[in-house]
Amino acid sequence: MKIGPEDGTACDRRVFHENWNSAAQRMRGKSIHNDENVSRETFHMEFWIVGCYNEFVESIIREGENKLGRIIAIANQKGGVGKSTTAINLSSCLGEAKQKVLTIDMDPQGNTTSGLGVEKEGQDNTVYELLLGQCEVEDCIIPLEFEGVSLIPSNVNLAGAEIELIDVENKEYILNEQIEKIKDQYDFIIIDCPPSLNMLTINAMTTSDTVLVPIQCEYYALEGLSQLLHTIELVQERLNPDLEMEGVVFTMYDARTNLSLQVVENVKMNLNQTIYKTIIPRNVRLAEAPSHGMPINYYDSRSTGAEGYRLLAEEVINRGNEE
Repeated sequence: MKIGPEDGTACDRRVFHENWNSAAQRMRGKSIHNDENVSRETFHMEFWIVGCYNEFVESIIREGENKLGRIIAIANQKGGVGKSTTAINLSSCLGEAKQKVLTIDMDPQGNTTSGLGVEKEGQDNTVYELLLGQCEVEDCIIPLEFEGVSLIPSNVNLAGAEIELIDVENKEYILNEQIEKIKDQYDFIIIDCPPSLNMLTINAMTTSDTVLVPIQCEYYALEGLSQLLHTIELVQERLNPDLEMEGVVFTMYDARTNLSLQVVENVKMNLNQTIYKTIIPRNVRLAEAPSHGMPINYYDSRSTGAEGYRLLAEEVINRGNEE
């Protein structure tokens, strides 16, 4: 049976793998040509296998291009719920999982910047300069010592950006226009939003594909969440129709208390949103890590906090592959 361009047989993965090894050994270091030492049937088989291989590689590239630059904003206007902690440690654990990650600190407090070991003060190029058009996005990116992770830092100067941008046209899209230039260079871009629904958060949402909402396992967990969801809906309607809800992740879970369990059950019953299976525990080592400028998987790799964020990173990767 002749298989190849002559009879138009499509690539079949089983046949491809059965014949690839022997053909690859013959073809290694040689060009494909029908010389007198190669039978017509063998030539067509090898030609077909090479075509299948090219098609196979191209499909992988296409799939990769669809998944590159997945942008996740971490947002909740309620403070102290673990946004920066999640941005730092999710980024680092994604990097540990061989993903290339860019973390963007959009919070003037700069906790993600310092938590990743970068000095907030004295940086020439930060998100502030980027939004005001005083530098290019490539000038802001700082490669970190943590595997696979780079950072666009922030500091207190960013607090004045909203006032300075009042008269700027299309100010909601400034970050988006800059990140579009480099997003294909990364597997994930993680944006840490400030604890308010201001122009900085709007910029993050117009740039992002999805929004991840950390919820603290405390009594006031749902306070303001409906307002955040309403803001996301407005952004979808008016600014970024492709924006989706990534989901909710529970943080600071204390298994010793009934309250944590009650909050989780209450949210699951009342919130019609995707909820991550991974729950981040309350952990002393997790709280200590930012003061050392290290993500938890570097500060204490065997802690429950590190394991929690590794599981979350795995879930985030798998969820992206399912889309």
